[in-house]
Amino acid sequence: MRALGRRLRGRALRAASWLVCRLPERPLLALAELGGDVWYRATPDRAAQARRNLARVAGWLAAHDTGTSLARAAAHDQRALERLVRLAYRHAARYYLEVMRAPAMAGAGLQQRIEIVTPDTVEDAFRPGRPAIFIGLHFGAIELPALYLASRAGSAVGPMETLDDPDLQDWFVRTRGSVGLRIVGLREARRELTAALRAGTSVGLVGDRDLTGGGTLTELFGAPARLPLGPALLAIETGAPAYVAAVRRSTPGHYVGRLEAVDVPPEGSRRERATAATVSIARAFERVISDAPEQWWAVFFPIWPDLAGGRERDARGSTPPPVDAAP
Repeated sequence: MRALGRRLRGRALRAASWLVCRLPERPLLALAELGGDVWYRATPDRAAQARRNLARVAGWLAAHDTGTSLARAAAHDQRALERLVRLAYRHAARYYLEVMRAPAMAGAGLQQRIEIVTPDTVEDAFRPGRPAIFIGLHFGAIELPALYLASRAGSAVGPMETLDDPDLQDWFVRTRGSVGLRIVGLREARRELTAALRAGTSVGLVGDRDLTGGGTLTELFGAPARLPLGPALLAIETGAPAYVAAVRRSTPGHYVGRLEAVDVPPEGSRRERATAATVSIARAFERVISDAPEQWWAVFFPIWPDLAGGRERDARGSTPPPVDAAP
């Protein structure tokens, strides 16, 4: 029965993807945001984690007089903070819609959808004959940097967690493979990514959550967060240039793409170089997230050890408003 259920889920997902690729985009966006609002009200513990994380980001942005006006206001205004939390749910819901619409978005119009705000860095990253490492984060439209990479480079390799549902896993592998992305498992990721770079193929990986437990504490928005060392070590071991890549949502159907070069020190011990490169990655993450902190959907998970779990209180220690306080 379980196998039958998985097959039915896999078929339902393929049918849903086929359908949403052919429906008008704006009504689908509205439906996704409605789903995000329902999700927000149904998961108070998840909202509490996001509230604590976003309060920390907002406090840092306000202290440094940067970021959006809404994010800075959230440092001292509970209603503004709750609006950020609610928007984070809406953007997380839109991610799932974009996953299903990926086959339609990967066509010839992809690059017209994305406004590149760092064109010189992008051209340097895609220099002919030189593979590069693209480090993403759980931010904005995470599918689009991968699709853009494949469209510019022709092909790319990236790791992905192995899902419990084999049919769902197969759907991701085949869907992403159809647009030039070869998916590898986390266990073999280091070997496969190294081999790809040495063979002249660019790679992409996500670097804002330590999924394997081997990361290092690095200051992020003013407090120690555990970030993976893998991206930095890959750059050191292969000599390939590394970039932080992000695509955030702007107006419906349009996006803003940004690429930041990572500074990998040429000298020092392997550990020293990896640590310094990870600090450079963290600074790039801060700049990217500052543009739209509500689109950083890693906030639903523990980021900083001192904010993981515990009572439903924000990072400043004040009691949050009721979940219906957001406008």
